[in-house]
Amino acid sequence: MADSDKLPARVRRQSLIDWDRARGKQTLAVLTAYDYTFARLADRAGADALLVGDSLGMTFAGEDNTLSVTLEQMVYHTRAVARGRERALLISDLPFLSYQESPEQALRSAGELLRAGAEVVKLEGGAVMAETVAFLSARGIPVCGHIGLTPQSVHQLGGYRQQGRDEVTAARLREDARQLVAAGARLLVLEAMPADLAAQITAESTVPTIGIGAGPHCDAQVLVMQDVLGLFLGQSPGFVRRYLEGAALCQDALARFVDDVHQRAYPGSGEG
Repeated sequence: MADSDKLPARVRRQSLIDWDRARGKQTLAVLTAYDYTFARLADRAGADALLVGDSLGMTFAGEDNTLSVTLEQMVYHTRAVARGRERALLISDLPFLSYQESPEQALRSAGELLRAGAEVVKLEGGAVMAETVAFLSARGIPVCGHIGLTPQSVHQLGGYRQQGRDEVTAARLREDARQLVAAGARLLVLEAMPADLAAQITAESTVPTIGIGAGPHCDAQVLVMQDVLGLFLGQSPGFVRRYLEGAALCQDALARFVDDVHQRAYPGSGEG
């Protein structure tokens, strides 16, 4: 059996209780995942959670933003990721217009994601979503809030810009976090905000925070898988750290296959 096929030493599935216990002791690692293969790899690499993000609209489907992603697509990708993971907590995004209409709509959409294998559903928005968070939480559905840069509001925000840079917006984000947690959110994503603001929100929060472009003081950090592996062909945000130049490696391997076929070097002896 190849090393990549060996099970990790720890196979007990992560839970929100584990996340609560880790606060102040260990910073947790989250990766986006959209398919079985990369979910399996990230899970076996020790990721504490996998996020089936609506960012798949950009990284997987080549769209300009996340707004075209449908609930059906999220269900499909959530089911694929659920098959690939064994221990990581599984969080899945509620896509644009699948939850904003009413708490009842959010409940139906969240139910679809949970049936596909998600354990936590993530929704964007601050205090305006507190009623929906409370509605879901009261019905046993764990919710992850998402404040700061909220990609589903990209047009209203005027692009992918850092949020909370002045006193007024910083105070609003702190209040957003407070109301979401009071409504029952179990996790909070803090995206693209000053590190000192994220640190303040994390200190004030009673639930774990997950940072992305929000400095080092959050309880967890998340990055898009394709950014980490250097596979995303678009421009990555400045906070991304590439751990592999995957696009060049993959393209080289594929080009060698194409060349071997063109030169009649594949298939060879013993390869059928």
